[in-house]
Amino acid sequence: MAITSSELFTLTYGALVTQLCKDYENDEDVNKQLDKMGYNIGVRLIEDFLARSNVGRCHDFRETADVIAKVAFKMYLGITPSITNWSPAGDEFSLILENNPLVDFVELPDNHSSLIYSNLLCGVLRGALEMVQMAVEAKFVQDTLKGDGVTEIRMRFIRRIEDNLPAGEE
Repeated sequence: MAITSSELFTLTYGALVTQLCKDYENDEDVNKQLDKMGYNIGVRLIEDFLARSNVGRCHDFRETADVIAKVAFKMYLGITPSITNWSPAGDEFSLILENNPLVDFVELPDNHSSLIYSNLLCGVLRGALEMVQMAVEAKFVQDTLKGDGVTEIRMRFIRRIEDNLPAGEE
């Protein structure tokens, strides 16, 4: 049986989460570490994404949502989440992952009920979008590992980040 690169990634990620659970006292600290690691990945991954995807600058949050779901998730995880539950103001939406490849082969132990196993993804989204001048909040609101029917990441636009160049520099 040949192992695919996505299966290798899934298993490696599982080993990482297992190690974090051993290194930290509680799930909240593990969740923070996963978010922080994801953020650092996102900050670096955006350059690769922009180079490989030929996607131009998004003009609004709806366009950003489309690019995240239809291009980025497809490119890096091989899935295309659906975009739903837009807020009336258009500053929040949900990404619904029918199939989260990070949780293949995973079962949460009872003593880790508050672990957000795939929290790395929220950090990746925050880090990548910050590099394109967009401050966002990303959080899991549903998770198949916790018995929900789907995995849902809620995205909220906070603000556009202005480039703070020193006076006199353009």
